[in-house]
Amino acid sequence: METLLTVDETAKTLCVSPRTVWTLTQERALACVRIGRRVLYAPDDVRAFVDRCREGGDKQLELVEAN
Repeated sequence: METLLTVDETAKTLCVSPRTVWTLTQERALACVRIGRRVLYAPDDVRAFVDRCREGGDKQLELVEAN
């Protein structure tokens, strides 16, 4: 099993702010794993988000570029 990433680690991976990660999570553009009060991200889900953005079909690309 891969190690899950925190919000801060995910933000660093995507080169965005933690606030942007929260926004993407709330808009369900970026899948997360909730364990109790913790919100974590699977590396595969982060890669899938990047792949969707790369294809140009994801409106969330504009949000990531804006921040």
